[in-house]
Amino acid sequence: MRGNSLETGHRIKRGRMNSPMKFDFSEKPAVQRVKVLFPLPLFKAYDYLAPTEDAPAPGSFVRAPFGPREIVGVVWPEPADASVPVEKLKAIADVIDAPPLAAGMVDFIAWAARYTMFPAGSVLRMTMRSGDGLSAPRAQTGYVRTGDAPARLTPQRQSVLDAAGADPRTAADLAAAAGVSDGVVRGLSRAGALRAVEIDPDPPFDPPDLDANGPDLSEDQQYAADGLTAPIREGRHQALLIDGVTGSGKTEVYLEAVAAALARDETVQALILIPEIALTAPFLKRVEERFNAAPAPWHSEMTSAARRRTWRRVAEGQARLVVGARSALFLPFPNLKLIVVDEEHDGAYKQEDGVIYHARDLAVARGARAGFPVILASATPSLESVVNIDEGRYGAVGLPSRFADAAMPDIGLVDMREDPPEAGAWLSPSLVAEVNANLSAGEQSLLFLNRRGYAPLTLCRRCGHKMTAPDSDTMLVEHRFENRLVCHHTGFSMEKPEACPNCNAVGSLSPCGPGIERVAEEARERWPDAAIGVLSSDTAPGARAVREILASMGDGEIDILIATQIAAKGHHFPDLTLVGVVDADLGLAGGDLRAAERTYQLLAQVTGRAGRAEKPGRALLQTYQPDAAVFQALKNCDRNAFLAAEAEGRKRAGFPPYGRLAAILLRGRNEPALHDAARALRAAAPAGDGIEVLGPARAPIYRLRGEARMRFLVKARRDVSIQAYLDDWLPKVKMPASVRRVVDIDPYSFL
Repeated sequence: MRGNSLETGHRIKRGRMNSPMKFDFSEKPAVQRVKVLFPLPLFKAYDYLAPTEDAPAPGSFVRAPFGPREIVGVVWPEPADASVPVEKLKAIADVIDAPPLAAGMVDFIAWAARYTMFPAGSVLRMTMRSGDGLSAPRAQTGYVRTGDAPARLTPQRQSVLDAAGADPRTAADLAAAAGVSDGVVRGLSRAGALRAVEIDPDPPFDPPDLDANGPDLSEDQQYAADGLTAPIREGRHQALLIDGVTGSGKTEVYLEAVAAALARDETVQALILIPEIALTAPFLKRVEERFNAAPAPWHSEMTSAARRRTWRRVAEGQARLVVGARSALFLPFPNLKLIVVDEEHDGAYKQEDGVIYHARDLAVARGARAGFPVILASATPSLESVVNIDEGRYGAVGLPSRFADAAMPDIGLVDMREDPPEAGAWLSPSLVAEVNANLSAGEQSLLFLNRRGYAPLTLCRRCGHKMTAPDSDTMLVEHRFENRLVCHHTGFSMEKPEACPNCNAVGSLSPCGPGIERVAEEARERWPDAAIGVLSSDTAPGARAVREILASMGDGEIDILIATQIAAKGHHFPDLTLVGVVDADLGLAGGDLRAAERTYQLLAQVTGRAGRAEKPGRALLQTYQPDAAVFQALKNCDRNAFLAAEAEGRKRAGFPPYGRLAAILLRGRNEPALHDAARALRAAAPAGDGIEVLGPARAPIYRLRGEARMRFLVKARRDVSIQAYLDDWLPKVKMPASVRRVVDIDPYSFL
């Protein structure tokens, strides 16, 4: 960074971040240039001066002046710019006494920035977002029993002593457990019955018990586990897919691989990625039972203190096993040697905000660059992974049958043209009859519709006006339980008006189409004596509420569960024997190139919830397109035929995985400037062998949150670097200040 000169010498003082390494300019130093990258949207690191003696190594966290303030950054392993005079450079202010980023982590951040085409500083920020973990928090005071009795023993004091033990607890915790005030606890301390000790607010995670016996594996499971552990024992990279039907025990198998990786070295760390926060708590419990120690969690619903603890302990190597959502991939592991990506096909692994990336793809790349195995697991693997197996880039192990010989569910199709619901209803007579039979047998049913709210569209019966979000082209979804209209894209919410805002007709606003709440309304009318549960992110906001409903379903307290995709994967309901899909055609709408594949994956997962125990399961899919390839494949349990046909269509079109795609989104509030920028960018697009530029075109949702949106789609042959082409093209046109440009490598959303 250019600026004031370094005038005098230094002495170094070490300490924790509260007392960091400081430069004392009282002697003339021998200095060297170092690069520092800051967690800001910066494409490059900047030059600074540091003392030659005891200079910070690459990966070290340092504080340095940047503009008018000092910022914490990371020493970056790039050569300094020798053309800049020394007197133009500023000096690093101090070096933070914290574990530096490992070389493999620094390499991964740099590579991910190049691949996603986002600033390296923005990618670094994903690693440093819990930067308060760089400093140890202030120790807390806890209390333990001394064994001495106080001179005066009241019932309140006895309650505190009963709650206290050998493990220290804070005064607040003890008081809450005993139902008393903090003063009672402190009084016992003064009386000598409790002893004050320091508590680390970020205690280390217990190491996994690698001698703990895992579950008894079937012959197929043991064979799969042996295949997974081979590259672990040999210490080499390989991407491996566990291709197992729903209920086949994939988790038990890959936990054997995790145990094998952790057993190689007491410093080795492993990461398990899962797609849904709602799965986190039950999955953590499952892992804890396997290793007799809780893994370190990482997801967005954790408190800041819990996130700090995980971040610190991962960086220090004291969290050996981490279970987390996609962002856990950017935790500062010093010795990561295995990544497991559970439900690898799941779209939740695609990050659409901020730095846009796909965690599955980056996980495989991280393993390849660092030379360790990556395990992918899915009952419905992505076409990308299947093609990688066919072409020899990935290995695979199969689990073709359910654990304990449970049968796969029988899947039937309801042709809604031949067997339509009653007027004003959404459940066909065939599906209603099956639910009736299940209720009579005392078995559970799941009605699935992946659409939140009461109705997806609200319009005026008089003038045809459609209710949309302000400054957006997105439809407002009616939520009847709350009497509100909600936009699921922008978060806008309003009370449903009595009159149409366009023509002022009173009582003319009418819901169109079914949402999960509307299906629940019908179910309650049809089966008033049944215990009915509703599960979606609206009806059960927060992971705790979701877990409570899932637990009730698992305990048999719910007869009919009406749910969105939250219930589609990772859950075991022993008494669930019927799954009814209310609108199987829903996912096929729109121009998404992966629409059929996603529909197959989602419906295979949700129908796979049925019959996972002793009782056989069945599923009914309501559709107006029963002859569609995706539904015939589900009915006939012929996944391979469906994937072969899907692959052939993608190959002819040159779409992934047989080609490369990049989306470019331009957005802004000044529409003339936006359209001018789009035309200028199109005119500057260079010709390229194996490259096709489509657009600009209005985005399907053209106006969102007051911004207009224009899209380009770039297609490239698989042997062409699409990043190199974009690097050549995009800098040719400077975007006006009113227009923002975003690049999405391998887009999953086309809205």
